[in-house]
Amino acid sequence: MTGCPARRTAWRALPALVVAAALGCHNIVPPSTPPAIAAAPAEVESTLFLIGDAGAPLPDDPVLSALTRQARAAPARAVILFLGDNLYPRGLPDSSASDYREMSRRLKEQVDVALHTRVETYFVPGNHDWGYMGPNGWDAIRRETAYVDRVGAPYAHMLPKNGCPGPEAVDVGSRLRVVMLDTQWWLHDFAKPAPPDHSCPAETPEAVLTRLSHELAAAGGRHLVVVGHHPLRSGGEHGGHFGITPHFFPLRAVARWLWIPLPILDSYVPLARKQGASNQDISGPKNIVMRRGLEQVFARYKPLVYASGHDHDLQVLDGQNARTLLVTGAGFYAHVGDVAWRSFTRFAAAASGFMRLDVLRDGRVRLSVQSVDADARTRERYAAWLQ
Repeated sequence: MTGCPARRTAWRALPALVVAAALGCHNIVPPSTPPAIAAAPAEVESTLFLIGDAGAPLPDDPVLSALTRQARAAPARAVILFLGDNLYPRGLPDSSASDYREMSRRLKEQVDVALHTRVETYFVPGNHDWGYMGPNGWDAIRRETAYVDRVGAPYAHMLPKNGCPGPEAVDVGSRLRVVMLDTQWWLHDFAKPAPPDHSCPAETPEAVLTRLSHELAAAGGRHLVVVGHHPLRSGGEHGGHFGITPHFFPLRAVARWLWIPLPILDSYVPLARKQGASNQDISGPKNIVMRRGLEQVFARYKPLVYASGHDHDLQVLDGQNARTLLVTGAGFYAHVGDVAWRSFTRFAAAASGFMRLDVLRDGRVRLSVQSVDADARTRERYAAWLQ
């Protein structure tokens, strides 16, 4: 019996479909939408570049090269924001450490974007900058603050500084306010600024949220863009989507070169993380408390954008209270992870790159998602008018 040819073809394709489903949407694109035509340069008042997780670039990294080129060509005032994990794997070590030279080179590659473009640049802390969430994390983030502020002067700054949670507000032109948070402060299990230290303007969650409310309320009609390292939603690993690799090689969560299969732990680690085993994930108990507090503030002031890194992909998402959520955590070439399409996804791609917001003189805001190839060529993967 020969059977149905179409059915035989479908059965032969089944293994590939199963693998594809397990891997998730590794390079997904949005449904067809009308393009958001770029504005004429004379219409742009300011441009905001958003790039995260750029902390282990090789010399002449393609993503940083493409960012430098676009920042130089920005038609009006520009600001660059590095959204945390600016230095893998454990932040900046003491100058006597054997790896200090390499670690400082990695950070300098990013600081050089500010120096070469003469564009105002801010570095927001991430969990790796805090000594990979370790007991010496506060020391590491203070060293990184001092390095960025010294080597990057007068263009590069770290905000919030020295492990303080923020918020720190910067007005860009007449139509945009950027508010920066150190979200790792909320999640850190070891020493950090807290009462009775009083070295920061706010040192309790309640004080941080009060100051955040004040900074948003005082924006004077400007568009509000709030940034931190950790996302509020995500279709990536920290949002609970792991793809197939972590089920076979769970140690790659510690170091990406650890291709060691562990038959017992292969699925335990991803499943445990989905149940809240890590506060670095959206399911983590401290992460939930942080996001609940931020969402309560955002419900009153409705930011246009909340932008983050942490997951190594490019995502544009619907927010619950912030109108648009951006995840841009693929800031050096080939540093990408699996990403899935969720009910709140507008765009997602496992691709290296960055995002930009062009704020027009008439108040409109255009989002552009830029992927970068190995030759530092950019491609606009998604664009939309946010306002």
